[in-house]
Amino acid sequence: MNLHQAPPSPPHPPAPRAWLVWGLGAVFYLIGFYLRVAPAVITDKLMADFQIGAAALGNLSAFYYYSYVAMQVPTGALADSWGPRKLLTAGALVAAGGTLLFGLAPTLFWANLSRLLIGGSVAVAFVAMLKLAAHWFPHRLFALVSGMALFSGLVGAVSAGVPLRALVDWFGWRSVMIGSAGITFLVAGFTWIFVRDDPADIGYAGHSPTVSGASRDSGRPGMRAGFREIFRFRNTWLLVLAPSGVVGPVLAFSGLWGVPFLTTHYHLTPTRAAALTSTLLVAWAVAGPLLGALSDRLGRRKPIYVAGCLLTLAGWSVILMVPALSYPLLTALLILTGFASGCMIIGFAFAKESVPPAYAGTVSGITNMGVMVGPMVLQPAIGWVLDRHWHGTLLGGVRVYDLAAYRTSFALILAWSVLACVLILFTKETYCRQSPEPDHQAS
Repeated sequence: MNLHQAPPSPPHPPAPRAWLVWGLGAVFYLIGFYLRVAPAVITDKLMADFQIGAAALGNLSAFYYYSYVAMQVPTGALADSWGPRKLLTAGALVAAGGTLLFGLAPTLFWANLSRLLIGGSVAVAFVAMLKLAAHWFPHRLFALVSGMALFSGLVGAVSAGVPLRALVDWFGWRSVMIGSAGITFLVAGFTWIFVRDDPADIGYAGHSPTVSGASRDSGRPGMRAGFREIFRFRNTWLLVLAPSGVVGPVLAFSGLWGVPFLTTHYHLTPTRAAALTSTLLVAWAVAGPLLGALSDRLGRRKPIYVAGCLLTLAGWSVILMVPALSYPLLTALLILTGFASGCMIIGFAFAKESVPPAYAGTVSGITNMGVMVGPMVLQPAIGWVLDRHWHGTLLGGVRVYDLAAYRTSFALILAWSVLACVLILFTKETYCRQSPEPDHQAS
């Protein structure tokens, strides 16, 4: 017997355990997305309760994005240094507190502060999920799991449509928010109990090529070094900016302005308008894993991303600028536009492959920051334009805006969609292969 024979390598974690660990992050991301778009179906309640117009409402909703975007700067690096377990648990605790404050907010100031807390705390969810995916799943499944991450978030967004409106009609929006805070507290507890940063923490072999066992801590880059390194790549710049023109229109419409637009100019009830905007989100959710898997199978990122950007531009142009569409045609266009918008999920795998593996968390955070810049800017900007074109009409104490005002403000969506199409054309294809070393030609 060879006494010096190396012990057998530990197996990779079983799929159910991997999905459980990743799934708890997905539940938190679902809650974050639910809280992100919740104002869309209670715009009338918020405007009446806080006595505000479109600009102030847009700003209230956008406070979520202000802190969300700001947190992407440290979140990616913290995912590399702290690890997803601590990050997700802390994020869920703060999100629960922020949601409770939102439900109890006596004035607009406290409502804005609560949205700021919620946005900053849930900002950690998506990057932590991507980090967990890199450790708990094979590389070949990364784009698929990324798509499933988007799917889980958009399930949360859909739950903030018709179901939320029904609950609000029954119990009031404040009671519903307080209940949501309690659920988020429970998620924080389960995350701390079950989530682990790497399979090596519980005796399995991890899937990350650069992080395993004890080397994990010493191999993590510093925050400044990570930022300096990833921005030496042309793709980083382009993949940070391009998705804002895809996601911004989706969340500006479905996350705030779509319901009042549809109730005013298509004479839909708030519940039916919420169902229609949820249709857009359902299509987006379905597209994420499908387009991610298609990209993996083709071994290409750029062609699918380019096609998706062009289709979203065409879809929004018709939806927002052509008046009096038939209900079936409007529904079909929202489905097509939502599905095409799912192309943005490819950008996370695209960006991760464009930089060295050690900076996966950092580049994911920066890319996610770019994703959220779109709605952060568009939601209040559209509200500002609407208020500039308001002619003084009120209905139940809530401002009513005419079609011309909406078309003028929605021109901002089209401009940003055009920018996304242009930027993605200049990206460099990775062919689904991880970049091992800096490519200085890309800078």
